[in-house]
Amino acid sequence: MGRRGRVGARGAVGLVALFAGLAVPGPAAASGSGPAAAPGASAALTVEEQRLDRAVPQEILRRSGFDGVAAELERALAGARSYEQAERIVVREGSRLWTRAVDRAQGRGPAGGDLSRDDDRPLYWARLGMTREVRAWAPKFGLSDARRASLLGRLEQASRGQDAISYPRSADGKGLKRILVTGFDPFTLDRDIRISNPSGATALALDGTVIRTADGPARIETAVFPVRWQDFADGTVERTLRGQLPRVDLFATVSQGRVGRFDIERTNGAWRGGFPDNDDVARTETVPVTDPATQPQWTSTTLPYAEIVAATTGRFPVYDNTSVTEIPAGGTTPVVRPEGPTAGSTARAGGGGDYLSNEIAYRATLLRDRLGLHDTLPGGHVHTPVLQFGAGNTDPATGTVTDPEFVRNRLDIIAQVRAIVGVAADAS
Repeated sequence: MGRRGRVGARGAVGLVALFAGLAVPGPAAASGSGPAAAPGASAALTVEEQRLDRAVPQEILRRSGFDGVAAELERALAGARSYEQAERIVVREGSRLWTRAVDRAQGRGPAGGDLSRDDDRPLYWARLGMTREVRAWAPKFGLSDARRASLLGRLEQASRGQDAISYPRSADGKGLKRILVTGFDPFTLDRDIRISNPSGATALALDGTVIRTADGPARIETAVFPVRWQDFADGTVERTLRGQLPRVDLFATVSQGRVGRFDIERTNGAWRGGFPDNDDVARTETVPVTDPATQPQWTSTTLPYAEIVAATTGRFPVYDNTSVTEIPAGGTTPVVRPEGPTAGSTARAGGGGDYLSNEIAYRATLLRDRLGLHDTLPGGHVHTPVLQFGAGNTDPATGTVTDPEFVRNRLDIIAQVRAIVGVAADAS
């Protein structure tokens, strides 16, 4: 997702979802160190988790059949007699949630209710119900803060598809072309808690699917990322993508961007602009990565942007966005550069803004470059149109959680991302 406030389409907020560069290492995996929580003790709920009890999230869960997910995890954890057993449980239940959300989006199994199958919100709110259960769980054998954090991390990875990326061989024994696409959670939920993220919906719709390209079939694998600054600083993008980028033929980070248009972001910047994340945390700083002494201010797409822009992929126009905001070499004041950064400048916003959509694009392309893949791996960021409700359903206080135009817009965005990925694969 990308905040656009200072780089055009003022007021529009977007979301990103794909690869990232090299991040500062996160906390070490739980080893049992740290103070052990006494039986009955538990961590405070996050801002995200506290929203779960509102009427809209509960309606979304009920109308999708995902309202029992958290209770299922609670019952399973009640039978855990050790940390190791609890870890197996959270991985199993997190994986089940991801698979269930993908299956629902792709028409497999019961819909569970009248909410459109293409909806990404049941996954988001059900996951928060699960993390809330883990955060509040107080096993008799005691649980250190480090081990609780490790359980939450394993649950996040499993329920986001981050540890399930797999590329089997085709039926004839030949290798399939490999494509990786990522999406984001909903965000700006205090502005409108009904919000859905088309990039997350796209990830569910495309995961494990096969498309036809000029070079034969290609399999798409996907993952979804949180809208939280700290997760990115802790290296969630790098942990997910580092082992995958050398194996894939193309990647695309995807997030929600401007109203009424797609953008292929030409340049990504090493700057966090401070817009609050889903936990109401703000960060204004250089994007934190490993080896900052060699960190570039800018990275660039290697997607075939000219071919994508020229192709007919759907009803929304697609633009090659070259604009950035920089502090010129020797200067102190940010300047918008419509044609891209100038030599020696300092980043203040990439084409995708200065929020987490820009950051995932920056991290993914930095990782590509540090792995020596710049000249061989097509990859970069795609911003989708903002997903809009119908004309009579724009007031968050009185509006409904869905409407026919909302569903049509989301389905059209999903289809156009699929087409854009296909064009990129054909041109690469």
